[in-house]
This record gives sequence, structure tokens and C-alpha cells, in this order.
Amino acid sequence: MWSCITDFFTYETTKSVVVKSWTIGIINRVVQLIIISYFIGWVFVYEKAYQVRDTAIESSVMTKVKGFGVYNDKVMDVADYVTPTQGASVFCIITKMITTENQVQGYCPESEKKYNCTKDSHCSKFINKPGSNGIPTGRCVPFNATLKTCEIKGWCPAEIDTIKTTPMMEVANFTIFIKNSIRFPSFNYTKGNFLPNITNDYIKKCKFDIDNNIYCPIFRVGDVVRFANQNFTKLADKGGVIGIKIGWMCDLDKSDDQCNPSYSFTRLDAMSQKNAVSPGYNFRFAKYYKMDNGTDYRTLIKAYAIRFDVLVNGNAGKFNMIPTLINMVAAFTSVGVGTVLCDIILLNFLKGAEQYKARKFEEVSDTPMDTQGRGLYRSQLSLRDNETIMRSSDSGAFSIEHYS
Repeated sequence: MWSCITDFFTYETTKSVVVKSWTIGIINRVVQLIIISYFIGWVFVYEKAYQVRDTAIESSVMTKVKGFGVYNDKVMDVADYVTPTQGASVFCIITKMITTENQVQGYCPESEKKYNCTKDSHCSKFINKPGSNGIPTGRCVPFNATLKTCEIKGWCPAEIDTIKTTPMMEVANFTIFIKNSIRFPSFNYTKGNFLPNITNDYIKKCKFDIDNNIYCPIFRVGDVVRFANQNFTKLADKGGVIGIKIGWMCDLDKSDDQCNPSYSFTRLDAMSQKNAVSPGYNFRFAKYYKMDNGTDYRTLIKAYAIRFDVLVNGNAGKFNMIPTLINMVAAFTSVGVGTVLCDIILLNFLKGAEQYKARKFEEVSDTPMDTQGRGLYRSQLSLRDNETIMRSSDSGAFSIEHYS
């Protein structure tokens, strides 16, 4: 028990031993150089660890689409093919439609093949289950002169969505206008994608281009699809979701004109291309009307569309003393890793490791005070020849001398 107590109340101090070895010297300097290069090149220069960063970006997006197209011999404008109409960050441009007109509430035959029947018993299994276009009644009724299907209650006539139609190819030349404002609350810094050099004349003429007009806020739909590495014809036929990403990576230690947006484009529903069950993107909506006698009727539209999601992300950094000091201390501390590595090599792998151990590790114990009040200290050093060297200090300060 006493031995445990005395071992607990001990103190270890650093002892410097100079080892004149080319191998260890080169390893030590190379490791230190690597650590210093890492902190200077990666931590401070690339990662800018001397800055405090704000990633809680606040953003607003307003969009506007322009262009005219022709679909089923009808001229289509923005009000016909864009939904929703509020100009938000998520919007759809309809490329083709399957229209079912003059639907009223009533009873009518289903339109899908899985509801084909020859007698009522074939339809009774669908009772109390939702059908494709309404609620099944359990009766088998004529669909046309040669075919019977199960009857439903709902909006009639039932939709037939297998009709083949040609997409509105003029969509490729439509333009998307994007107005984006951002704010970094930690620094109370605001900026928009309308740079100071953008004028009304420039807005009327410019189109975004990755090489020449990287800050133009007007995007041609065909170019956006191409930048996302997609085929416009296939996308217009089945529909899909395209992401327009706006990145704000700002170094606020630099001038304000260095904080500019960067645009990138990607297909967000790429997995749906590999899915044969529900490829692409489509949705339904209806336009409602009322007859003179008060009966409601509607036009049902199944729309295939390209959906655009405008996604804003970013962060800003500015010099701050606290992260600078923390990373500087970490850098200075990490330089000591070279010493640890060299010690491991010296103590275990190099010739003469036992001699190095004897030089590096010493055990010192104190002795009672002499008659003059000066402390007598004893140093015990174990050498390779198992000899022990002892020395007392006459000045009250302890010193160690090594003899070979």
C-alpha cells in the first residue's frame, strides 16, 4: 500500500538527450516539415481555419418563365404551362397533357384493362376498394360495342391516360428568370445575384453560359437540361426534376465584389429513370365550371412536366482571433509528433536502443537534509555495463553527469 502511495506522488520532467544520428535527424525534420506544411497549406490556406464561419444562410428566390409554344394547334403562354403561378423556388413547365373534358358526377365504366369483365361477379371483388377513376359499384357494364368493364361512381367519363401525344418542343427555348437574395445573419451581410455591373440592357440580351455569362440570371430551359447532362426529348416526353443550385461561398475578408454566386445543375430524380413502374414526373389537376342548370363539370388534365427546384446553399467566413489561436496551438502541439515517432524508433528499432533507454530514463529520489540545511540528492543511472553512478550537489541544486 505504501509503495502505491509513493508511486502516485511522483513527478516526471522532460529530459533532453541529443542524439547525433543522420537517420533520426532526417526522420524528425521530415515529419516536422509534413506537419507544418499540412497546417499552413490545408488548415490555414485552404480551409481558412483562422475564420469563424456562418452556414445558416437565409435566402429568398423569385422566378419567372417566358416563352410561347404550340400544343394541339393551340398557342400556349405562361398561364397555360407553368404551375404553380406564384413564381416560387419550385415550379413546373408542362411539356404535354392528356385532357379529359366535360366530366360530371355520375356512373360510368372504368377505362383500364384490369377492370375488364363479362359478368357482375368479376367486379364484386373490387367493392369497397378504390378504383383507378372512382368507387367500384360491383356491376359489369358495356364500355363499348365489344368490351365490358366494371362500373364506377365518380367523375365521368373516366380518364383514358394511355393516349400518345407529342411534347411541346418549344419549351427548350423558354427562359427562366431567377432573382435570389441571401443573408448571413452572423455577419449581417446581404447580397443578391444581381451584380452591380448588370443593367437593364444586359438583362434583355444575356443568356446564362458556363463559359462567358456566368452571372446572367436568365437561363434557357434547353441549356439547363444540357448542363444537367440530360436529353431534352426524353425529359419532355416523360417529365423529370431538374435542380438549379446556387452556391454562395464568401470570404468576407476580401472585397464585396468577390462574393458572387455560382450555378450548377443536376437531375434530382435520377433514380426514376431506372424504374419502369413510374418513370419521369407527372401530375393531375382540373379546371371546374358550372352549367346553366347549376351542375358542376370539369376538365381533367394529366400533365407531364419538367419540375425545376432552385436550391440555395453557402457559407461565409471572416477572420476571428479565437479560431486562429486554437489552430495555432494545435499546430505547435502537433509538431511534437515527430519527437514521439523518433523516440519509438530509437527505443525499439535502431542499433544501440538499450543505451538510449539508459540515457533517457532516470530515477531520482530525495535524501534527508544535511546539517547545513542543504538537500542531498541521489541520481541512479543504469548503463549498459550495469554500473551505477551517484553524485550529490553541494549547492543545493541537483545536477546529473553522464560518463561513458
